[in-house]
Amino acid sequence: MTSPAWVPTRRRLADTALAALAPVCACVLALGGLAVWAVTGNAGTPARIGVTDARLFLPSQGVPETAAFFKITNTGGAQDRLVEVTSSEVAEGISLSSHRMTAAGAAYRRPTDSLPIPAGGTLDMSPFTSDVTVPAAARWEGGDLVPFTLRFEHSGRVEALAVVVRPGTE
Repeated sequence: MTSPAWVPTRRRLADTALAALAPVCACVLALGGLAVWAVTGNAGTPARIGVTDARLFLPSQGVPETAAFFKITNTGGAQDRLVEVTSSEVAEGISLSSHRMTAAGAAYRRPTDSLPIPAGGTLDMSPFTSDVTVPAAARWEGGDLVPFTLRFEHSGRVEALAVVVRPGTE
């Protein structure tokens, strides 16, 4: 017994076209979204990190720590994170900190593992936002340049020279 041959009828063709419509529409929407993403410059653009305005507060006598601040700009299309800061001038003990305000208006610093740098944005460290906490060295004087290496999650290492300044004069 042989099965009858498939005969294209108007009904069968309409059902086939309707069944194919959903996946075709999904593909067109996905490709359209990817095209817009690529045209706006976001496709495949990694983080592009620049470090400027590096400064290190002159340590006060008898105070074991001071703070370094950097302006970190990301001109790329992907977020990055500052994950570590080191310096050949400091043996160890450098840490990242974010600052928080209490309900009473007092500020306190909280150690953190990383600081985010948004895509197309800036992390502008200050005594009110975030800093790099550095063990103080008595040998530093105003105007000295202290080398730092900032390590980012995706962008690798960036070298920066921080100028030693008195707090409040930057």
